[in-house]
Amino acid sequence: MAIDEEYIIELLRVKGSYLYHRENQELEFKEQFNFAGLGEYFRDFAAFANNRGGYLIFGVQDSPRIPIGLSAPSLDQLNRLDPEKISGYLLEIFSSDIRWEQAIIKHSEKYFGVFRIYEGSAKPIIAKKNEGRDQIIKNGEIYYRYGGRTQKILFAELENIIIKRVEQNNNQWLSLMSKIGKAGPQNAAILDTEKALIEKDDSRILVLDENLAEKLKFIKEGHFSEKEGAATLRLVGDVVPIDKVEVIKKIKENLIRAYPLSAMQLAAAVQDKMPAVPRHEIWHVISDTDMKNNQDYSAYNFRNKSQEDKFNKSGHLPSATPCIYNHKAVEFIIKILQDQGKT
Repeated sequence: MAIDEEYIIELLRVKGSYLYHRENQELEFKEQFNFAGLGEYFRDFAAFANNRGGYLIFGVQDSPRIPIGLSAPSLDQLNRLDPEKISGYLLEIFSSDIRWEQAIIKHSEKYFGVFRIYEGSAKPIIAKKNEGRDQIIKNGEIYYRYGGRTQKILFAELENIIIKRVEQNNNQWLSLMSKIGKAGPQNAAILDTEKALIEKDDSRILVLDENLAEKLKFIKEGHFSEKEGAATLRLVGDVVPIDKVEVIKKIKENLIRAYPLSAMQLAAAVQDKMPAVPRHEIWHVISDTDMKNNQDYSAYNFRNKSQEDKFNKSGHLPSATPCIYNHKAVEFIIKILQDQGKT
């Protein structure tokens, strides 16, 4: 997916002389790009990837935030950046692949550098070695994007990542077993990519991991061009298509059951466990962690389907749309407050 130039221009919109948008969980501004700062940028890459992804935009002055554009030396260095080398460095430094893109965008006769970092598919992404100026990246550390800052991950977010990873693994197994169950074990086969064989010769259904399926290209025997180094799966005989593909879409049947707490009930539940914490501290945690946009903890309770469809299409939330929460949100907020030293 390419970087949306119109979206970046919106992020660079000014109100008066200053930027309208602030840094947040998915946005970080830098004044100039410099090869010497790669360690700091890589740290931000990992932090964004461990959360929901985000953007690094170069060419914005700090204090106050003013879009000044890239200097000639910064623009030259960005133009000389080798994406393959950068991806190689990231693989050397971190435990998992970090997907990213770059672009140089011209706006108001100025040039801005943009890095888009995608949410990691195998979180948490962990530093494997010390790297960067003053060893800003340290072996064994996990970085996470909080509000408008990058820092080492706190317990609550790390626990949530681990729980989600376990759930994802369990769901993949359940999905696989469900497909085999529908086909019947007598009609299913597993492709063993290490042994390069299919266990049953008479199988009509091939069960593949989705990531592997995206990489495989099926070719008819006698109708292909051999390319050195390219992996090929050879099927001898006819490949019969399945007549009907069942698409399973997860839908929350009862939103209130999944998210039973209003904002006031959420605050009351937190204060029941931490009576000394003022309510505004709870609102601050919700805002700083962007909890309203995290379906692990909350959901928007739209008044009608039309309102929800308009939001999904435009991304603009109708005014006075309430947010409802689950009990995991209470535990999450309590852990954040405890990490901050609140009692």
